Amino acid sequence: MGWRDIGGEPRRMQRVALVAPTASLRELLVCVANAGTVEIDVTADQSETVGRPAADTSATPMLAAVDPDLDSLQRDGRADLLAGESQLQTCRKAAIIRGEVAGLVGWMCAADVPSLRERLSVIGCGVAPLRSPRGLDPPTMLRSGSAVRQSFSTLVTTYATVPYRDLDPTLLAGFAYVVMFGMMFGDAGQGALLVVGGLLLRAGKPARASSLYSVWPFVVGGGLAAMLFGLLYGEFFGPTGVVPVLWIAPLDEPLTLLGAGVGVGAILLAGAYVVGTVNRWREGGWLLALSSASGIAGAALFAGLGLVVAGLTTDAAWLIAVGITVACSGVAMAFIGFLAAAGGGGAGVTQAVVEVFDAVVRVGTNLVSFARLAAFGLTHAALGAVVWDGTRNLWSAGGIGIAAATVLFFVGNAVTFALEALVAAVQALRLEYYELFSRVFANEGRPFRPWHIPVDTRPSGATAT
Repeated sequence: MGWRDIGGEPRRMQRVALVAPTASLRELLVCVANAGTVEIDVTADQSETVGRPAADTSATPMLAAVDPDLDSLQRDGRADLLAGESQLQTCRKAAIIRGEVAGLVGWMCAADVPSLRERLSVIGCGVAPLRSPRGLDPPTMLRSGSAVRQSFSTLVTTYATVPYRDLDPTLLAGFAYVVMFGMMFGDAGQGALLVVGGLLLRAGKPARASSLYSVWPFVVGGGLAAMLFGLLYGEFFGPTGVVPVLWIAPLDEPLTLLGAGVGVGAILLAGAYVVGTVNRWREGGWLLALSSASGIAGAALFAGLGLVVAGLTTDAAWLIAVGITVACSGVAMAFIGFLAAAGGGGAGVTQAVVEVFDAVVRVGTNLVSFARLAAFGLTHAALGAVVWDGTRNLWSAGGIGIAAATVLFFVGNAVTFALEALVAAVQALRLEYYELFSRVFANEGRPFRPWHIPVDTRPSGATAT
């Protein structure tokens, strides 16, 4: 199994030419549309038609196996076939016709070429691989894989389409997200509820929540992470004492938790710089990787500042000197990169200076931003403590206080669960996008949109229902 099969990269794309006798062009297009594996090159105006749903939103575009009579389709109310024919005609206009031969060009996954070639050979048509045009990146299609990968891929695609030459950070992004969520939502009891809820979604229950099936890996992963941090914090529906404190009680040692949050952020940022460096190298070679603020230059600045901080906290003068040297090297490489991008000259120098200053400031602010992992973890623990203290005080009063304590415990935990789960989910997403993805991605790719319309196999004259 190769690296591509593991999922480190988007699927490999192939530029292809679709060739057919002019008389068989429609047959070729029907076969290609039915296969749904080719993105046909059309003009910008034409692309608005290809793949667009029918005007009648209740009708799914379909194609007739043989050339239909459009007037008959209109009389029969076959909006589905009319929509399909409209798209087919748009693709037909994009064909290059030279006498008895017609052809189209497009993109498809390299692994799908043999299958399409076999299908087209049956009707006397063919598909031939072409060399990719210089300066034109292929569209991106991420690997599907397991349900976990598919769920986490939404986290990436919502931010941007992964450029074709970049690594696919789906699994790393998903892992980072659940860790950050768990640190802010650290409670073993409430985390267990999330796990149960995620498993119910996976089982399709309740039925009215079936549309949320795809997010079950997020829910289960976040719940497991919350359980882990809950055990470390000694939190089980608050500081109830049901589980021991394996590391620290957040409210007792807030500074330690704050340092841990920044430390987790430093590890995640370091990982983002590694992925960003690889992506810059794949996009533009070593020169871009060395001089990019999201590549080696930025990583050197980040590492140098980290060494300086370590030297200051340990009174190691040599460590401070090394850190300053490394950080200055990063600044110099970043300045060269910004200057080259600006085109040189006086204006370019000014722009490069401003961008270097911004890059330096961003390193510090982005790292400090991870302190919110501790801040919201403390908030969660504080709310749990308030509910638990109130529960104990009412319970000790006896009588009706016991009933009030029970209501307070369940209602208080329900409110805390709903509020903190939402806050932690949003804040983890914010850190993922602004602090991490801003280093992983320098530009955006183009999603692979294969043309797919099924063929209507019903007898001629049948009316859609």
